[in-house]
Parts: sequence; C-alpha cells; structure tokens
Amino acid sequence: MTRPDSAYRSDCSNCAGLCCVALSFTRSADFPEDKAAGDPCRHLGPDFGCGIHDRLRDRGYAGCTVFECSGAGQQVTQVTFGGTDWRTEPKLRQSMFDVFGVMRQLHEMLALLEEAGWRGTSTELAEVTERVAAAAGGTADQVLATDVPALRSVVGNALRQVSAEVRRPAGAALSGADLVGRDLRKRDLRRADLRGALLVAADLRGVDLADADLLGTDLRDAAAAGADLSQALFLAQSQVNALRGDAGTRLPEGLARPSHWK
Repeated sequence: MTRPDSAYRSDCSNCAGLCCVALSFTRSADFPEDKAAGDPCRHLGPDFGCGIHDRLRDRGYAGCTVFECSGAGQQVTQVTFGGTDWRTEPKLRQSMFDVFGVMRQLHEMLALLEEAGWRGTSTELAEVTERVAAAAGGTADQVLATDVPALRSVVGNALRQVSAEVRRPAGAALSGADLVGRDLRKRDLRRADLRGALLVAADLRGVDLADADLLGTDLRDAAAAGADLSQALFLAQSQVNALRGDAGTRLPEGLARPSHWK
C-alpha cells in the first residue's frame, strides 16, 4: 500500500516562525526555561530560522523536536496573510497568532481525512473534507469564526467509520486504556483500537501495529525499536517524533524518521 505525498506537513522555510512565538512553554523535561505565548523564543533568528535546530535536544528543547503543525504555519503565513509576517506588520501580530491556533486544528483534521480518503471507502469523506478545507482557506476573520468543536464531531464520525472498515475483523478494544509503562511485546495489537490510549513509556519493541487505530494515542517515550508501524492507522508525525525508535522501526510512507532516533 503506497501512501501519497501529504500536503499537511510543516514547511518552516515558508513560515514566519509562528510556533516559536505564538506558543508558550514551561520549564520542564521538555524545555529548559519558561516562555510566554507571544514572546519570541530567544533562539529565533531574523530569518525566522532556529539558531539551535541541530542541537535542540542537547540544549534541552526536546519539546520542539516532537512538535508538528501539519502545515498550518505556512498556510497562515503564505495564504491567510498573503506572505506578510508579524515583524513587518506588527498590527497583525495577535491576529496571526490566533489564526495559527485554529489553523493547527483544521490542518490536523485535514491530514487525518487525507489518510482516511485512501484507506477507506466512506462516501461522506469528500463532503467532510471539503467543509474543513473551506474553513482553512477562509480569511482571518472566517478562520477565527470556525466552530471547531462542531467540525471535530463531524470529522470524528467519519474517521470512526473508516476505522471500523479498515480494522475488520476488529482487534483488541483498548480505546482510552491506561497502558503507561506496560510491556506490550506479547500482545497482538494488529487491528487494535488504541484510540486515545495512554502508551507513555510502553514497550512496543518488535510489535506489529498493522491497521491499529492510533488516533490520539499518547506514545511519548514508548520504545518502538524494530516495531512495524508501516500500516498503522491515523499515526501522526508528532506521535512518531515522540517515540523512541531505531533504524529497524518501520514507518508509513510519507512520515519522516526523526533525526534524534539512534
């Protein structure tokens, strides 16, 4: 099964460093200091590039290495605001940041619908996708007026139909399960429903996750050396970034192997 190239991947070269300014972070295991929303990260350069991009983990910014905006940054910068940025047009600053927050959610939905479109046969997908894409393509005011919860509900129903189709016959029912730190190497997780499950620091080494629904699954620090995720359902780049994989970890086509994997 070949996964087509996705339009919903971050392209930092066409963004105005929105994630480095609009978002906040707190001193923790993921960040070495506090930063308030709206304050530029001290490592953001004049060209909107990161001055320590190749050393983020070494400098304590592990949180940056797992972040993925699903292409929302370039959409806001190049489409919604026509190539302007918050430095040259400071009066647009807060509007850009607010729109970015909504656009991230819309693009996350579009990325999932994109996958659903080639994995399932639901007749509703085209209409739902068109509805979300129209919201993402609107003006700044139109984007901000989007009823995101209502769209999430519609998208969620469409994705559930595709999940049920792809996972037939259904595997283990583990939606929302607390599997933190569990050794899952002997569990059959093919076609499993792991939607929203907590697999933080779980042991998935060598596990086959073919057709397992991973929508919203928390995979932070899960050991995935040698795991086969190549046919996993609704696996996002941000989830991949949060895993501890290796050269033997198999990923779906179109998802990048994180540079911090050993």
